[in-house]
Amino acid sequence: MRLSVNIDHIATLRQARRGRDPDPVAAAILAELAGAHGITVHLRGDRRHIQERDLYILRESLRIALNVEVAMTPEALKVMKEVKPDLVTLVPERPEEVTTEGGVDLAAQRVDVEQYIGLYRDAGIETSLFINPDPETVKLAGKLAPRLVELNTAEYAKGEPGEGQAVALKRVVEAAKTAARLRLEVHAGHDLNYRNASVLAAAAREITEVSIGHAIVARAALVGMDRAVKDMLALIKGEG
Repeated sequence: MRLSVNIDHIATLRQARRGRDPDPVAAAILAELAGAHGITVHLRGDRRHIQERDLYILRESLRIALNVEVAMTPEALKVMKEVKPDLVTLVPERPEEVTTEGGVDLAAQRVDVEQYIGLYRDAGIETSLFINPDPETVKLAGKLAPRLVELNTAEYAKGEPGEGQAVALKRVVEAAKTAARLRLEVHAGHDLNYRNASVLAAAAREITEVSIGHAIVARAALVGMDRAVKDMLALIKGEG
């Protein structure tokens, strides 16, 4: 299983003072040197953390994959055509939310999703859909034919240990199996941390990559990015 490190909250800290530090690009390079397989960022419409300048420098600096999360908007499409990341993940976005609250509603937004998958394909950019781990959504994603899907793990990751969390984990595992049968590459992410990521990694072998941000950045504030990334890599590889 691969690890993509989301560095949004490094940029959140920088934007708190509208200064230059800490530099999310420097954090990304440190994560790369520590063994991360990719870097994930979310270019929000309100630019609350990552800025366009960050994307251009990341694109030039990284040797590992750059995944950019964006809403389905003409503005985001324009920027992505210029940046040319390795992957664009289409996510829902509300200005008042603290963080992404759920997956794309494929049934309600099918027309828009089909349109933007096609537009990104025409631009030579691979797409992923951030979706909730329910069977019908996964099956619909298979019909829309992105290259991969990222399963929303929030219900599992936020759950208290017990039957409820076990049911949520089973839902993610079954969604991953369904997606794999539909020949979709499967990623996962949202609220994964040092307590629950290893359990997911062991239970869902179909998941090839996890995207983890806040937990790694929070740990990095105490022990440094190198240690934080290496500790997470050990956990998802079953070595922790």
